[in-house]
Amino acid sequence: MSDVFGSSIISAALVLSVMGLLFTGIIPEFDRWSKHFFQCYFMVFILCCLISFADLLLFGHPVPRAAVFLMTVLESLFLLLPMPMLTVYLLHCCGETMRRGNKLLRVVLGLWAVYVVMLASAEFTGVFSYHASDNYYYRGPLYPLLLLPLVVILLLNLAGVVRRRAQLSRKVFLSFLIAILPMTAVLLVHLFIDVLPLVDIGFIVSALSMFIYIQSDQTERYIEKERENARLRTDIMLSQIQPHFLYNALGAIQELCDSDPKTAGAATAKFARYLQGNMRSLSESGAVAFDVELQHTKAYLELEKLRFMDKLIVRYDVTCTDFKLPTLTLQPITENAVRHGTRGKKGVGTVTVATREYPDRWEITVTDDGPGFDPEAPMLRNDGHAHIGIWNVRERLHSISGGDLRIESEIGKGTTATIILPKKKEAK
Repeated sequence: MSDVFGSSIISAALVLSVMGLLFTGIIPEFDRWSKHFFQCYFMVFILCCLISFADLLLFGHPVPRAAVFLMTVLESLFLLLPMPMLTVYLLHCCGETMRRGNKLLRVVLGLWAVYVVMLASAEFTGVFSYHASDNYYYRGPLYPLLLLPLVVILLLNLAGVVRRRAQLSRKVFLSFLIAILPMTAVLLVHLFIDVLPLVDIGFIVSALSMFIYIQSDQTERYIEKERENARLRTDIMLSQIQPHFLYNALGAIQELCDSDPKTAGAATAKFARYLQGNMRSLSESGAVAFDVELQHTKAYLELEKLRFMDKLIVRYDVTCTDFKLPTLTLQPITENAVRHGTRGKKGVGTVTVATREYPDRWEITVTDDGPGFDPEAPMLRNDGHAHIGIWNVRERLHSISGGDLRIESEIGKGTTATIILPKKKEAK
């Protein structure tokens, strides 16, 4: 091919590679692992294009043959490195560990090592390829044998994708086919006809197409996750605003209006503050200051004390407050302590809210001295409201703050719920 045609093809390949690299940096919905993979993916192609340009610029000039050979080796390595990279990304998408024991990865890396050895020995043996005195690059009689390990790698990747199709979404499955099939077709042509610039552009177009499909798939997942979060926030609010609790609280306030109007006014303000906290949860998608969550929990507990009077004792042992947690996390756990702890106990029931700070985490504990339950039995199986509340708390703790919820109980002694918030994963 002419130098002008080759330069045009490489220029187009470089532009597409730079575009791909820029897109990976500006698209927010990309998960971190995929973002880093495609950044490396396109950087490899950019380096390959730059080396190809340098090769074209030096062509026709007196350059040591060793330098020409080195550039040829580097160009080939960077251009064909994405083949084993695809294997790594496939294993990641399928959730497989990328250890040496993985059979597919082991075979692919072995074939890649064979290719590297053959490529490095090409200049000395002359059977695969060589440079003549004019610095022209010539194919040797066994040149197709040099590319054979790469063809096998692509076919193994194709077989691996087909075998794992049940573990991949439809778009991810198609993205791998879009990346592998054109690569294989171009490489098979290159076995017999020298179309190296077309190999450049073919590989990069495949990479860009794969990136677009992956990005589209992850965007759909991101949108679906946002919808699920919105649904969860609605469920949280609905699970907290119980009709019976509202009726009982309003009934207690109504009684106070006749017997103690001043206390009734204060109780109405607490009731409004409690409802305001629930409504705020619909607009909050991240973490809030612990003080905000504590105040909302106190509003709930004060309303419960209006109903149970001296039968409910609330204690606070708050030693630290300078941290964040998902909204409506503490209140549902406290509500469970009142509903299943103190209300299931004869006499006076006590609920204690405490916080502790450790070097690697914060912990919030809600303890009641109620009848407890068997931890081995299906927890709260007869209370759908409580089950939804705890499930929501645990899910949001994990997804927003990287935290966890642990519940320990002993029949006859009570229950302790512990909210764990790792410092290194604290939501900003």
